[in-house]
Amino acid sequence: LYSEEDFARRSEYTEPEILRTNLAAVILQMISLGLGDIANFPFLQPPDSRGIKDGLDLLRELSAVTKDSATGADVITRVGSQLAQLPIDPRLGRMVVESKQHATTREVMAIVAGLSIQDPRERPLERRAQADQQHARFVDPTSDFLTLLNLWNYLEEKNAGLSGNAFRRLMKSEYLNYLRVREWQDVFRQLARIAKPLGLVVGDAHANPDGIHRSLLAGLLSQLGLKDAAKKDYVGARQSRFVIFPGSALIKKQPAAIMSAELVETSRLFARTNAAIDPAWAEPIAGDLAKRTYSEPHWEKKQGSVVAWERVTLYGIPIIVKRRVQFLRIDPQYARELFIRHALVEGEWESQQAFDRANRALRRELAELEERTRRRDILHDDEAIFDFYNRRIPANIASTRDFEGWWKKAKVETPDLLTMTAENLVADEVAELDEGAFPSTWAQGDQTLALSYRFEPGADDDGVTVAVPLPLLAGLKKDGFDWQVPGLREELVTALIRSLPKNIRRNVVPAADWARTLLAEAPVASTASLTEFLAREIAAKTFTPVGTGDFDLERVPAHLRVTFTVQDEGGATVASGKVLSALQASLKPAARASVARVVETPRDTLERAGLTAWDFESLDRNRDVKHGGNTIRAYPALVDEGATVAIRLMSTAEDQAAAHRIGVRRLLLLGIPSPTGYVQEHLTSQEKLVLAQSPYRTTAALFEDCMVACIDAVIGDREIWSKPEFENARDDISAVIVDSLFQTVALVSRIVASARAADKAIRASTNMALIGPLGDARAQLDALVYAGQTGPGFVAATGLERLRRIPIYLDGLSYRVSKLAENSSRDRAWMSEVALATDRYRGAGGELPLAAGAEPRIIRARWMLEELRLSLFAQQLPAAEPVSLQRITKVLAG
Repeated sequence: LYSEEDFARRSEYTEPEILRTNLAAVILQMISLGLGDIANFPFLQPPDSRGIKDGLDLLRELSAVTKDSATGADVITRVGSQLAQLPIDPRLGRMVVESKQHATTREVMAIVAGLSIQDPRERPLERRAQADQQHARFVDPTSDFLTLLNLWNYLEEKNAGLSGNAFRRLMKSEYLNYLRVREWQDVFRQLARIAKPLGLVVGDAHANPDGIHRSLLAGLLSQLGLKDAAKKDYVGARQSRFVIFPGSALIKKQPAAIMSAELVETSRLFARTNAAIDPAWAEPIAGDLAKRTYSEPHWEKKQGSVVAWERVTLYGIPIIVKRRVQFLRIDPQYARELFIRHALVEGEWESQQAFDRANRALRRELAELEERTRRRDILHDDEAIFDFYNRRIPANIASTRDFEGWWKKAKVETPDLLTMTAENLVADEVAELDEGAFPSTWAQGDQTLALSYRFEPGADDDGVTVAVPLPLLAGLKKDGFDWQVPGLREELVTALIRSLPKNIRRNVVPAADWARTLLAEAPVASTASLTEFLAREIAAKTFTPVGTGDFDLERVPAHLRVTFTVQDEGGATVASGKVLSALQASLKPAARASVARVVETPRDTLERAGLTAWDFESLDRNRDVKHGGNTIRAYPALVDEGATVAIRLMSTAEDQAAAHRIGVRRLLLLGIPSPTGYVQEHLTSQEKLVLAQSPYRTTAALFEDCMVACIDAVIGDREIWSKPEFENARDDISAVIVDSLFQTVALVSRIVASARAADKAIRASTNMALIGPLGDARAQLDALVYAGQTGPGFVAATGLERLRRIPIYLDGLSYRVSKLAENSSRDRAWMSEVALATDRYRGAGGELPLAAGAEPRIIRARWMLEELRLSLFAQQLPAAEPVSLQRITKVLAG
């Protein structure tokens, strides 16, 4: 094929790739002929050593030569022997040899023959548009190679059906060079004749684009390119960069990866004759040329084995970016270690083995012992468990499948080989857990709540956690939880003693000894809080005044205060916190809805809405249902919804009592003909004028509030749960409602007039020195006469019994304002006493104005405050009862 003289004229070549290809062909022929070491030939001596290396590199890329493992010399391969028989460029020959693997010999030979000649398509300058139109029929937008094949198939079809002259005229009319076409056909026939000795079969035409491109790729491994979207070019072998030639069919819609038949450098490096490919096709062809790296070996529970991500590169081009592979084939020792750590130590596998269940149960028991006793010196760390399995499991076991195959036989002979004992896991002998000191449940009444323990300082649930089902939340009492579990009680008491002020704490040192002494005398069951018990005992033993407020709970470590975790019916955590009352307040609507869901069934529904009359026989006081081992108790009640009434299941008896009374009142209002129109007609002009100045938004709102007060006065403390009881109450109200409403409206008229007078008196005083007492008087007035924003106004909230005292309180207020200038210092002294009483009232939970549903002691204390003002500021007005700061404090204490 080549001679020494031909090679000596190599300097005439202007394209390095042509020189490299020719030199590779020479080297291949010399090796195939057995001419010895090519480096000894004189015409291949330096400065040609670089060319020799390039030629050998190309042959290795084409899998034509390889290194002999014994001698290190280059030897020809089976593929190389076949290439030596093909009188064409080795790259093109490699494509033909590879076509046998994909049954695409005919198509590949046609393309190879086309690449071996000058392009037969012509584009005369003056007829370029017409030529492009003719050639466009054959264009494949994904591959210039398939475009060449489409042209070949067309030429074969026309050549078979036309005479020689007709075929020649056709070529001319379609801007195809007839001589080049004939050359193309001649090269194809020559290759077809050589195909048979090489075992290649030139079959009939068929479509297999992927097979064609895979065959072509075998000769173009170093001419791949991946799209760089940022720089809008392609990155090729050894980080070369090129762009697609403008005449390529791929120029408009450029694919992510291409292979190119040739790279030509003019103004820049251009890729000519291209095709879109999948870079992964190159991996099986490249063989040892492909470089593999592995990263992120990790255990996959679903597969039951250790996998890693494989990255395959060819000449620096990532042909496979991220592929999951079995890590056992790469590093068996590390794969085995990961298997033991994740599957056996961490339990991240799906194999159900008796020894594994037993070992995990043992570890849970010991871990729970650590959590409850707040120790970290009981259970060995995971390294001890790893060593236990590592010593017993064979070295070739690195996956769930391998393990199960081995263990199926091994457990017959040594069933306890992998079963742990406490001696394997604990450092020293550990005493058994005292269930009495660290119980697993907490009992309150007939309810049993689960306890869990955690030893992790800083965590929100560090310490003891009580699992509270949402339906039980509202009815849970805080009593007892402040005493903690017995196992932590001594530490808690020690912390409480240390939180005392220094003047008290110095009498109870050392704190730990005092904690043991105090707890030794603690009752088994106590209704008092822990701080109340400690304050009483410390005061008795040290003769030092101690109150519950002296203990600073903020200084007590968080793990010594119980955590409450509220769980819904499905066991999911809804909320958690240290303060039970805060959780109950924030989750009150959710708790009520949860109780209703648990208690009601599709066959037994009680909740209803839109009621305007009592159309049922009676309402149960409570309903019980078993849920999760506890008794859920619901409290049915009538609930006022404005224009209608609903039956709702409440979560506590207190909520039931508060809502039911208001709901019954609304149902009575709906069932009694309203006399407000009649009463309004018989009011005097003066009364109408005064009532129009009330704080209520409208006179109708005032009259409705008066109606509510009248109904409450008739109902009193009677309980209405059945239809007869409701009807009796309705009849009693109907009998007195007109007269009662007249009297109430008249009383309210007096109150409004007195309130206006007091307001004028306050406004009339402009002395800046009296701004404090005047502000106090204004606050008193606003708390006595007001219009409710979301609830009843002062008439209904006060009630008829107390309403009769309001004019007296207002007269006392006006009298105080009138006497302020005479002795302001005395007024300030009295105001300080009232302020102290008011602070104690607010500290006990009282509000001004009085909140709906307040406790009886709060209600009484609120009106005692008004009586106290009378006894101080207007002593000439009679008080309803003896009153003082001490009496108010006693009432608030309950």
